[in-house]
Amino acid sequence: MKPKIFTLIIILILTATLANAAGLSSARAVAMGGAHMGLAKGVYAPLYNPGNIGINDFRQTGLELAGAGIEIRNNSFTLDDYNQYTGAFLSDEDKSAILGKIPSEGFRVSAIAEAGAVTLSLGSFVFSFNGCAATETDINKDVLSVLFDGNELNQSVNLNGNYSEAIAYASAGISYGRSIYKSGTRQIGLGATVKYIRGIAYEKITEIKGDVITLETGFEGEGTMIAQTATGGNGFGIDIGATLKFNDNYAAGITFENLLSNIGWSNDTQEHYYNFHFDTLTLDNMDDDSIVVSDDYSEDIVGFSSKLPAIMKIGVANTSGKLIWAVDWIQGFKPAAGSSSKPRISAGVEYRLINLLPLRCGYSLGGGRSSALSGGFGIDLGLYYLDIAVANHSLFRMSSTKGMHVAVSTGLLF
Repeated sequence: MKPKIFTLIIILILTATLANAAGLSSARAVAMGGAHMGLAKGVYAPLYNPGNIGINDFRQTGLELAGAGIEIRNNSFTLDDYNQYTGAFLSDEDKSAILGKIPSEGFRVSAIAEAGAVTLSLGSFVFSFNGCAATETDINKDVLSVLFDGNELNQSVNLNGNYSEAIAYASAGISYGRSIYKSGTRQIGLGATVKYIRGIAYEKITEIKGDVITLETGFEGEGTMIAQTATGGNGFGIDIGATLKFNDNYAAGITFENLLSNIGWSNDTQEHYYNFHFDTLTLDNMDDDSIVVSDDYSEDIVGFSSKLPAIMKIGVANTSGKLIWAVDWIQGFKPAAGSSSKPRISAGVEYRLINLLPLRCGYSLGGGRSSALSGGFGIDLGLYYLDIAVANHSLFRMSSTKGMHVAVSTGLLF
């Protein structure tokens, strides 16, 4: 096998379309492992729990000037792997080691991003503007095995299980929260966010199936792939949340992100179809155009719709003192671009030895991806703040990372 195959896989990791994960642009939250439900105030409350806006102590008058976060990850290969195998001659032991790193469900690559600008918080209301994108690509391990080892006699390669989805959109949201119960320092708040969504682009493989088998007479196989694409649409999304402030020190909450959502794709909607079939294909006759029979076409189709993935989040936090902490549980309901049906747990702390220089660190695991260790700091000048964060999808060795996440956010508090 040529070493370029491993390089190609790494390039797929690095050039995947950027994707969406709500809260990705809050550098304070990223530094704390993503755990922020019980701490998010003002402009950041809608990203984690709009119910926080219903709590008096979580309301702010502020303006996020800009926020951006980017994360790239995969489930198989580390930076060490890239440095070791790229450009090298791969022995049988190397090939076996590389394939051993790919889990049984296959090679998964995704990248995520979120950008926000001029988000305004006015007490019980927050007006937010975000740009988002999402992608997820899964490649069947059988296919990768053939790339590395070739086909053995009577070995069948199944194309089922390969998956790809990508979406990009912009949204404008209005969030509102109110208190429904208050007794001393205890308070319960409810909140909701209603988002107008402008779809920018969408692609999804709606069907892929097929088999290729090696026989003594040659290769035999057939397969079909159907994908839908669009370059414009309109829709909505609704998030709801509830927050319980136990006292001045602790708070907990639950939120359902995209509880209701729909994007109607109506611009340049197309279906792309590809089918192939071949019989007794060998090295000697593969140049014969009559051996491989294929058909592909693209056609305009009527508009279709898609939904953003619904996600439940539950969190608890210590909210006061020089040392604060938060723990969140994130649960998606089905696999989708930017979401997993497997739960993910995040935990983080923030320490203010010097009040204007908060230091943060966190850890997260689960969710169908590798564990991540994160850290960062802020500059808090009262009126102005700047937060910076980085997360490494491994523990302490950068060379063992399977992905990286960086975020920066800045704004004003009045």
